Amino acid sequence: MLAGAMRILFIGGAGNLSADCAQLLQARGHEIHVVTRGRSTLPPGFHPVVADRHDAEALRAALSGVRPEVVLNFLGFDRPDVQLDHDLFLDGLRQYVFISSATVYAKPHPQRPLTESAPLGNAFWDYAQKKLACEEWLRERHRESGFPVTIVRPSHTYSRRWVPNPVSSSSFTFATRIAEGRPVIVPDDGESRWTLTATTDFAVGLAGLVGREEAVGEAFHITGDEALTWNRIVAETADALGVSSPKVARIPTDFVSEIAPEMRGPWKGDKANPAVFDNTKIKGFVPEFRARKPFRVGVRESIEWLRAHPEHQNLSPRIEALCDRVVQAWEERSAPR
Repeated sequence: MLAGAMRILFIGGAGNLSADCAQLLQARGHEIHVVTRGRSTLPPGFHPVVADRHDAEALRAALSGVRPEVVLNFLGFDRPDVQLDHDLFLDGLRQYVFISSATVYAKPHPQRPLTESAPLGNAFWDYAQKKLACEEWLRERHRESGFPVTIVRPSHTYSRRWVPNPVSSSSFTFATRIAEGRPVIVPDDGESRWTLTATTDFAVGLAGLVGREEAVGEAFHITGDEALTWNRIVAETADALGVSSPKVARIPTDFVSEIAPEMRGPWKGDKANPAVFDNTKIKGFVPEFRARKPFRVGVRESIEWLRAHPEHQNLSPRIEALCDRVVQAWEERSAPR
């Protein structure tokens, strides 16, 4: 390795958020190892650690001789996930970066813009509750034994493989409905402001924290600085698709939660709440971090790439059925009696 380079282990290194982070750190000269089940091809120069991430013995065996200096966990969704990592990497680790989520902040937000000192606790979404439980457990290990954790909270990141929307950004279904003139749904009146973050921007902030002793024991959110309404997000997406007047059903969050209970957490516990962030802390630690890619540019890149690679569109009959069910129920509820 180059002088100053580190051996970095990614738990999750090929996903929407992690791929750009791993590639940037590799470009900066670091040695990148990625835990993988061996079902997908890694970028050139990455070192696969082939094991089931949840099989402690298999993972320990696959890591034999690797001895990472920094571990970045993008796949910690419940406390047992980070407990396993703690046991595996208790000795000799320079930094453990846990990728949490901005959903851990209390909803509705008692203050805006949000800083890292804002109250935590999401009463509506088990995903956020489990992320926060991971944070709290890791902080306790840091206090007790000095386990070198840094907590990072992204907010609705997207890459060329995702077109962000309030239903399911990992699927091109929402965009396809817009393109085909079918209605899409947004929370309430669509005027709540929402922050989207390009993964290429996020990667700069994250990479600047990796290996930083001053970042150990700290929590950071790394987000875009542009907060758009859902109406504007849909309008920009439609414009990128070549659609001038998208059909948008603006439906109360409580009604959507009633008709589609699976949306209660993602909407009432997240996307129906204004999300505006103060990025002063990350910019102080990583001066080169800036949100350089506006959504208007990023969404066009995503749509162009996904149209050129239809095998990655991940179209979903479940999302189609959900949107149709909610829109139909709302139209029936709103029809004159």
